[in-house]
Amino acid sequence: MAFMDWELGLFFHFGIRSFFKGHRDWDNRPMPAEAFNPEQLDCMQWCREARDAGAKYAILVCKHHDGFANWPTKYSDYSVAHTPWRNGKGDVVREFTEACRAYGLNVGLYYSPAQWGGETAFQEGSAYDDYFIGQLTELLTWYGEIDYLWFDGCGSERHSFDRERIVRAIRSLQPDILIFQMWDPDTRWIGNEDGYAPLDNPNVRERLDFSMLASEQERLEAERFLPAECDCMMRDTWFDCADNADRVKSPEELMGMYEMSVGRGSSLLINIGPDSRGLLPDEDVASLRGFGELLRARYGCPNPRFGSVRVESPTSFSIETATFHADREEEPDTDPQLVSRLMVMEDLRDGQHVRAFRVWAHLPGYRSKRVCLYEGRTIGHKAICVFPLMRTAKITVEITEATGPVRIRGIWAF
Repeated sequence: MAFMDWELGLFFHFGIRSFFKGHRDWDNRPMPAEAFNPEQLDCMQWCREARDAGAKYAILVCKHHDGFANWPTKYSDYSVAHTPWRNGKGDVVREFTEACRAYGLNVGLYYSPAQWGGETAFQEGSAYDDYFIGQLTELLTWYGEIDYLWFDGCGSERHSFDRERIVRAIRSLQPDILIFQMWDPDTRWIGNEDGYAPLDNPNVRERLDFSMLASEQERLEAERFLPAECDCMMRDTWFDCADNADRVKSPEELMGMYEMSVGRGSSLLINIGPDSRGLLPDEDVASLRGFGELLRARYGCPNPRFGSVRVESPTSFSIETATFHADREEEPDTDPQLVSRLMVMEDLRDGQHVRAFRVWAHLPGYRSKRVCLYEGRTIGHKAICVFPLMRTAKITVEITEATGPVRIRGIWAF
């Protein structure tokens, strides 16, 4: 429930790849640690821009598939401790976690279970599990409370891990941590890296999309309530290692992604790859700031004419339709306002139950008549209903299909 209220996060892909233009995942091209030297590293800048854009959490890539560790791990020589950066005394993870806390962001750490190259190359057996757990133990004991552990399944599709041992270690070290996607998940991947959720987005799942490379979904031991996260790239690469500034998404495109991710009951995780200076690229910052301004302008101030939720039928759903009106009880059907978006939130404390709904607006002149503005499937944490601009004094949300008691957390018009 708390995770769903985060809604918007920033993802930072940063590491040895940030210094090797043109390299790609699993290309096995050497990337010597000596190249890592972000002389202007400023995690405070990263987190300040995230906070100002409206993000509630941030995630740092601690170890990607190449195996390079952004902290001075004891389990590998391929880390910041063996680079010229700050004479081998630097720790990106520490600076990142401190910056998150300074700007009030929930702290997320990314870790790729799979890796290639070096003395700790991906291999079967308990030795790799030991290495894996050893590094996770460092990450989960050296940096205070970590809110979110983000596992990337890419490359691990057919590998055999000691799952029970790994999960037991994580849960014992950080009992309140949220785990993304793998083994004992609290949240799930939406199934694409483009930032879009489907219109029908139920959170109770028994199968998960494991990775981009997996040929089939992974079956869970039992159904679980798993909120979805939509990750995406600000450019067309995860790391800032190519001349692709012209591919930076515009604020308007990011807004469309927000309305089709957060607006469909998921969270949105936007990746920016800090450059070799250790700073967010100027073009990405400009777009992120523009998106933040657009987000505040569009959703920062609901129309006060539509502010309360009045329940006209029992919240216990049976066969009859449950109807919610979004107009004030005093002076109903007067003072019509221009509206183009409706935000509806379901109260999920007893589960997600809405499976279909409609949004109706009463006409400004013929107020006894109404027109359907929107037909949707699930509501979940939040549904943002976008429709052509019209003038109305009364909006009705009609629940047409549900699996249990319907409770609405709120309705807002914009």
